[in-house]
Amino acid sequence: MTEKHKSQTEDPEVAIQSAIGRVEGFIMNNGRSLLTALIVVVVVVGGFFGYKYLISGPRAEKAAAMMFVAEQQFAVDSFALALNGDGNFAGFLEVIDRYGSTDEGNLARHYAGICYLRLGEYQQALDYLKEYSASTKSVPEALLAAQNCGLQGDAYAQLENYAEAVRYSYFIIPLKLYLKEPPRFSLIFPKQRSAL
Repeated sequence: MTEKHKSQTEDPEVAIQSAIGRVEGFIMNNGRSLLTALIVVVVVVGGFFGYKYLISGPRAEKAAAMMFVAEQQFAVDSFALALNGDGNFAGFLEVIDRYGSTDEGNLARHYAGICYLRLGEYQQALDYLKEYSASTKSVPEALLAAQNCGLQGDAYAQLENYAEAVRYSYFIIPLKLYLKEPPRFSLIFPKQRSAL
């Protein structure tokens, strides 16, 4: 056995040739399967990036451009114009119809809910506010999600469904406590934090 061990340590080229031969044999035996797997990976990755940059990206830009005037009308409290448009520009409802699958279309749902709430159409406001898909990826999105919950509570209160209104207000309480004391002060004032 020592002679066999010595011969293996003396000829590293033989070990390398043997390994190369095994790899070549594996490729020759499974070449078609490996090629199919490679093609599937390229198609999936190419399809993802193609959709993201050639379809989804331009749609999001068009939706943002379409919402621009509606957002300006919303800012000056022209809720009916912001919601429906006036023929020269699209309102939030048209953005939802055309680009509802984009992030901007989702944001248009939130705006439409607020417009209906301000116009006194509480059930429609509630429908659009519920359709809004809340995200908490960043602080502005989390604040918007909290605002959406509060607005749903307002709509329920206007519809005299007080149990649901209270339920939605409980979603806001942790955010209010968070906003009273931002995290950067939690190390400086630990006693005040425990008092909350």
